[in-house]
Amino acid sequence: MAKNKSKTITVEQIGSPIRRPKEQRATLVGLGLNKLHRKSTLEDTPSVRGMIASVQHLVRVVDEA
Repeated sequence: MAKNKSKTITVEQIGSPIRRPKEQRATLVGLGLNKLHRKSTLEDTPSVRGMIASVQHLVRVVDEA
């Protein structure tokens, strides 16, 4: 029996949401980020990748495992 290990991705917020559209602020909250230099470990899915792509100027991918 093969164990189904889901891949994870860690993102860090490097930009401030001040003076950004509400959609980008909501995306950061959806990623679990709300302050600079906070890190969040998420499951690596296409929807999470899309969220990261929409705020790529505010976050940085720290680790892909």
